[in-house]
Amino acid sequence: MALETNARIEFAEFYKDFQFFPAPAVRTVCSGAVTYIGQQEIQTDIQLFKSALAEANVRSEDAFMCVLAPGWLEHFFYNEHYATDDEYLFALADAIKHEYKAIVDAGFILQIDDPALPDTYDMIVPAPGIEEYRKFAAVRIEAVNHALQGIPEDRVRYHICWGSWHGPHTHDLPLKHVIDLMLRVKAGAYSVEAANPRHEHEWKIWKDAKLPEGKILIPGVVSHASNVVEHPELVADRIVLYAGLVGRENVIAGTDCGMGMRVHPQIAWAKLKALSEGAALASKELWGRP
Repeated sequence: MALETNARIEFAEFYKDFQFFPAPAVRTVCSGAVTYIGQQEIQTDIQLFKSALAEANVRSEDAFMCVLAPGWLEHFFYNEHYATDDEYLFALADAIKHEYKAIVDAGFILQIDDPALPDTYDMIVPAPGIEEYRKFAAVRIEAVNHALQGIPEDRVRYHICWGSWHGPHTHDLPLKHVIDLMLRVKAGAYSVEAANPRHEHEWKIWKDAKLPEGKILIPGVVSHASNVVEHPELVADRIVLYAGLVGRENVIAGTDCGMGMRVHPQIAWAKLKALSEGAALASKELWGRP
């Protein structure tokens, strides 16, 4: 996989001037067997999160913690040890599953963050054919499910996005090419960008795509890609739109992606306030209650 991307090549002048996420100059490599040594660190994170939730009077059972998917870990650390990239991928899955289990055992919902599913497409230079890429991506989905063995589906959210950098995104892979792969993940809920101006139109896909019985769709209804704070009525409109597509009982409003390093914390809190207010408006419209 190249250090460059197709978008960086097309918009070279932009990326030269805009160094929010400069292209890496060197590769970080895996030169030995992968093992998990983060037991103490994840327990520290869990206890800190539980303390913060207790102060806010929020139950741990209703909160989620995020961990990367094996395929996204693969993106950051290049294989120079294993005989094949697939062997390396599943070694990563075997390592990260310890963190998945620790989070669920602590009572939290696990959110697997997997920008790699659609976003790796832009990072292969030159861009591959769609079917070739789908075969590549399908193996990454198998690795996610491998790492999820033994974890109840209803305690898992699976999040995909097209990366979080503030760029043109003209080489993003359309959702239609990976939506069926996303739904193969053994999760109870699926989180997808829906407020991103490059992908907001893709709500139409859900006219034909079938959300599996008993599963939840979490459309992003506020964006991390702009400092503009969405109006609560716009947020409500987006929620109602998706409720009409997959059923009001099958929708939870979310953000497009994480906002850390993307927008100022004050803007992030304002967006979350708009999310809350918009969800209240949508609930009143859909259910007759705030």
